[in-house]
Amino acid sequence: MAKLLSSVCKLCRREGEKLYLKGERCFTPKCSFEKRDFAPGQHGRTAGRSGGGKGMGTGRASDFARQLRAKQKARRIYGVLERQFRRYYDTAITRRGLTGLNLLQILESRLDNVVFRLGFASSRSQARLLVAHGHFTVNGRRTNVPSMLLGEGDTITVREGSSKLTYFKDLGAYTEKRTSPSWLNRDLKSMSGSVARMPERAEIDGSLDEQLIVEYYSRR
Repeated sequence: MAKLLSSVCKLCRREGEKLYLKGERCFTPKCSFEKRDFAPGQHGRTAGRSGGGKGMGTGRASDFARQLRAKQKARRIYGVLERQFRRYYDTAITRRGLTGLNLLQILESRLDNVVFRLGFASSRSQARLLVAHGHFTVNGRRTNVPSMLLGEGDTITVREGSSKLTYFKDLGAYTEKRTSPSWLNRDLKSMSGSVARMPERAEIDGSLDEQLIVEYYSRR
């Protein structure tokens, strides 16, 4: 399984906004973006102070640049590499309905994202690690595939052996503070959750611009 090895804080700086890739740390003064809110690289500070805006370089951004940034932002939020993201887009095209919404629903239905949305992890990267270590079951079967796509009615449960670990024993207090989206059902007592339905657009990150992503791939 491929993974990003560089600092995720640089990804936020490149996009010019917090992507909350480190969970709770992003809400504290320790967040790197608070100290260096300009694009990474030797020209980042100059570009960030120019008229082009943070992370976008100098001058007015072209249509292609805006489309590219929208696609890169979505990839980075969900922790998906380019080849897999393109496969998701190709799948979205074949489904009925709006391609952009289909794409976002596919990303939201990933197992690691659902674990994060249920509050069983503070970030998607942590959820990805927990799934990869086999701490969850889907419909009663243990799985270690973070990219597994879930559908309506699928049930996710903390594995019985894993529930005895300190992390999951202490998870209740943290999880209670977080609300899960209405398209998911969560049972804190049994440390489980299920997919009630696919999310609607209003229930997905509003800062994402799926139309620009569609435009980006349509021109290739």
